[in-house]
Amino acid sequence: MQKVFRGSGDLAARHELDRLSPTSAITVSLATRRQLADLVAIARREIPGVNAAEAGLAQFLRDDPESIFAFQRAGNLLGGIAFLYLNCRGHDALLLDHIDLKDPSSEFLARPDQEVSAIYVWALAGYGRAVVGLGNVAEYLRKPRFIGADYFAQPSTTAGRDLLVAIGFKPIPSFQPDLWRYERPWNRLPSNTPASKVSARSIADARQ
Repeated sequence: MQKVFRGSGDLAARHELDRLSPTSAITVSLATRRQLADLVAIARREIPGVNAAEAGLAQFLRDDPESIFAFQRAGNLLGGIAFLYLNCRGHDALLLDHIDLKDPSSEFLARPDQEVSAIYVWALAGYGRAVVGLGNVAEYLRKPRFIGADYFAQPSTTAGRDLLVAIGFKPIPSFQPDLWRYERPWNRLPSNTPASKVSARSIADARQ
């Protein structure tokens, strides 16, 4: 994860990502091609040594129009967040450190018409109150295509790590260095429930 928003004190208390409330204080929407240059400029201003480029973000949008979200207030762009939506092969490759996260092979990415196996937070940059828009993004990513996928991230700053802690991410053992996961509430097994008793139906019920 490239960085986190300045102003992340708005989420200083612990709040699970899937329990964050959407906000009307800012506008959160899928990013458009014309916003990419400004998103790159924000990332370069906010993230020392950032390697994001407009051409790379444009490729993200071409591959999957749902992969980048923009945060605005009163018509002013505050920042954005970009995700890699991984298929089952990509999910395994992430855990095994067999994927180039800067330039992932298409074989690891879920197609736009395919359910997502894992959501990787590829970049997060912005300022001001933009961070409160994460509740809107989380609401969007509870759609059927994304509902079964846990989130993953690699914090690159102290602020990024603090935000991950605040919204329920935890470091996990993997071959991928410093990989953190947010496990969706409906994917978690009660500590006293044998895995053999969990059915696809019960998981579906938990998502309602």
